[in-house]
Amino acid sequence: MSNIIFLGPPGAGKGTQAQLLAKELGIPQISTGEILRKAMREGTKTGLEAKRYVESGALVPDDVVIAIVRERLQEPDCANGYMLDGFPRTVYQADELAKFAKIDVAIELQLADDIIIERLSGRRICPKCGATYHISHLKNGEVCENDGEKLVQRPDDSEATIRNRLRVYQDQTAPLISYYKERGLLKAVNCEGTVEQNFAKVLEAVNG
Repeated sequence: MSNIIFLGPPGAGKGTQAQLLAKELGIPQISTGEILRKAMREGTKTGLEAKRYVESGALVPDDVVIAIVRERLQEPDCANGYMLDGFPRTVYQADELAKFAKIDVAIELQLADDIIIERLSGRRICPKCGATYHISHLKNGEVCENDGEKLVQRPDDSEATIRNRLRVYQDQTAPLISYYKERGLLKAVNCEGTVEQNFAKVLEAVNG
């Protein structure tokens, strides 16, 4: 049984690695965004509370998010372990999580800022079919190989936006690295390799 947390800056590959690990271990990958939407759809008490904030355009408060995570971890599919993706985001959330969940390992995906900026700012998408490319791999200029449409850059992939996201991560979420390190739960994984190479290192970190 493994209860796992993924940490790391935007663009480090958390989503990809979390999906691969969840499949490998046969445990659910729990995204706070997804469970918030599920709780709202199902009309649970905390889901209805969250819905009020979302519909008014406000951020869902910590206590509501924490209550929804607590509800989710009590479901049967979490009995043999789970992976938290996007939670906790702050030391306060980590302290609250520790009151009802035992975390076995916190995996920190490490990647230099300049590589993250190059990766994310180089992404382009096809507005017609949704295909995603990186400018370093395009053979025929910035057009979609499926339908010839001109590729576009998403607003959140601009360099200024990426730098801001990295600053927010350093301010709010990076303190969790020290938090889990002090508790002997942190395993750092350098993610400069391929998806497969990085996943081999993630598996080693979980099993080591």
